Amino acid sequence: MPDTAPESVRTRVAELRRQLNRHNYRYYVLDSPEISDAEYDALFRRLQDLEEQHPDLITSDSPTQRVGAEPLSEFETVRHRLPMLSLGNAFDEDELRAFDERVKRHLSLPADETIDYLAELKVDGLAVSLTYENGILARGATRGDGATGEDITQNLRTVRAIPLRMLADDPPSFIEVRGEVYLDRREFARINREREEEGQPLFANPRNAAAGSVRQLDSSITARRRLDIIVYGTGALEGLSFERHSEMLDYLVTVGFRASPERAVCRGIDEAAAYCRQWQEKHADLSYGADGVVLKADSLALQSDLGQVSRSPRWAVAYKFPPEEQTTVVKDIFVSVGRTGALTPVAMMEPVVISGSTVQMATLHNEDEVARKDVRVGDTVVVRKAGDVIPEIVSVIEGKRTGDERAFVMPDTCPVCGAEAVREEGEAVRRCTGIACPAQVNGRIEHFFSRGALDAEGLGPRIIAQLTAKEMVRHPADLYFLTKDDILKLDRMGDKLAQNILDAIATTKRPPLARLISGLGIRHVGGHVSDVLAERFRSLDRLASATEEELASTMEIGPVIAQAVTVFFRQDQTKELLRKLKEAGVSPQAPAAPEPAPAGIPFAGKTVVFTGGLTIPRSEAEAMVQAQGGRATSSVSKSTDFVVAGDSPGSTFDKARQLGVRVLTEEEFRRMIEQLE
Repeated sequence: MPDTAPESVRTRVAELRRQLNRHNYRYYVLDSPEISDAEYDALFRRLQDLEEQHPDLITSDSPTQRVGAEPLSEFETVRHRLPMLSLGNAFDEDELRAFDERVKRHLSLPADETIDYLAELKVDGLAVSLTYENGILARGATRGDGATGEDITQNLRTVRAIPLRMLADDPPSFIEVRGEVYLDRREFARINREREEEGQPLFANPRNAAAGSVRQLDSSITARRRLDIIVYGTGALEGLSFERHSEMLDYLVTVGFRASPERAVCRGIDEAAAYCRQWQEKHADLSYGADGVVLKADSLALQSDLGQVSRSPRWAVAYKFPPEEQTTVVKDIFVSVGRTGALTPVAMMEPVVISGSTVQMATLHNEDEVARKDVRVGDTVVVRKAGDVIPEIVSVIEGKRTGDERAFVMPDTCPVCGAEAVREEGEAVRRCTGIACPAQVNGRIEHFFSRGALDAEGLGPRIIAQLTAKEMVRHPADLYFLTKDDILKLDRMGDKLAQNILDAIATTKRPPLARLISGLGIRHVGGHVSDVLAERFRSLDRLASATEEELASTMEIGPVIAQAVTVFFRQDQTKELLRKLKEAGVSPQAPAAPEPAPAGIPFAGKTVVFTGGLTIPRSEAEAMVQAQGGRATSSVSKSTDFVVAGDSPGSTFDKARQLGVRVLTEEEFRRMIEQLE
């Protein structure tokens, strides 16, 4: 479209946008408006009129462009540049202090050392990532599994507290801002009132309502929900560096974002514990839901030194507030059988509302837990949601017993297949020994072909249950040998549907290696760990023959996962499954090989670990490596190429020497960086 607007109109449009962005910030972020709603609306209408008269001036970051995109058919997948990690939990003050002790032990600090912790309320919402390029919102995504999420940009554009353009004269070229999208209590009540009037089912709680709102394919529905956001940090960034997490949040507030107004830097674990106690008493008075406090080492250099384990950072913990408790009556106790054969006692109770949702069942975990709490059928019990999510029985109110209660006895046989149920020495769980137990077979097959694994569309639980009940299949590989005549024997099965199922199974014969690894259902191996294993070993045969030492030395794979993987692949049942998958022609595809590093660039394609005190901020040094196409990580292994050691490098330096990893001084590192400048 030709650029026809006169300069005076361009100037006026730019000024109107500047004013509207500023007033949005004061209203939605600072909660301190300077003009009335009517005055704001007049400015907004004037900008709309000018953009309608001069469409060539409309830009994606204009305040008029928050809503209006066509509904989507589905969300695209987004891979986060840096993983969005989950947090370890602390449920009482002792566990909080144990976290502090772990931090000091890992850093080789004396027990009486004081560490500054940034404390902020843990908002009960949905974690999202906001990517800005040269100050303009380019993408918004859900956390997903931490490694990949869904592109929900057009929905997040409707959230007024999210700036479409950062309020910065010199914005960074790239920054990923992370936060929690939520509904405040008043807005949640309004939405449910409207749904009740329209005869729609009510949302159980604000978190569910917020999650459902940001995943609407029609952004106009999201816009009507009046979502809010509180940001808590950054992911990948270019052109900026900070020394402290609190400094980072202060910066984000100055450029248009809303961070937790209740945040505080606590000098040591005593102050942090006092902060947690304070908000444990006061959090019910907040306008939004908060289920705990997040503590983070405020120093970004310490965060880097501490690193992470699997998918959780060592430098942060979530202190969870004690959940709401209610009383109810146990009507029955039954046993469920999981995908791994574990027998789990489950209490069926009189319905009770806890934290906004109705609870009727609660896991009793195992027979020892039932005995410890002495839960009987007919007991009046105290129930809560563990972590505000999973219902659990806290205790029995013995004073309400009548004598008619019935004790629970764990069965010696599987309630599904009748096979012997065995509890191995040292384990709390009793497991079914039936290799063809339908409860396990169904779960294994459903998981193998689920959306997060091989994704055979149309092959749902009902079809799988019939196939196993008719003894047509015993494990996932059997499905590749089914014929149309086999499938036509199932209930309510027609020729076209049978062919669709066969076609769906056939499409899974060349899956990405990571998805096949995930589908195997190895203990402790989810989607992200599967990606890591696929990148490292690049074939199923190579992974199956890997030693425990090789696995444990892989970045993000610790000894627990390493042991689980090696135990899984040495089982005869696993070997038989892999043999049949090959026979069926299942050929997993390795991830694309990384591009060769450019010649002459010292850190291109290299993995670098920084340790000890440097003369520049750790984040700046890591950015230098990333700028050359390298990777800065927090822990050393055999796959590490360089360790850069500053003052007092500690155990990382010692481990690098033991593994034969090349160690550089900061001066050597600088010379290697500067040789291309």
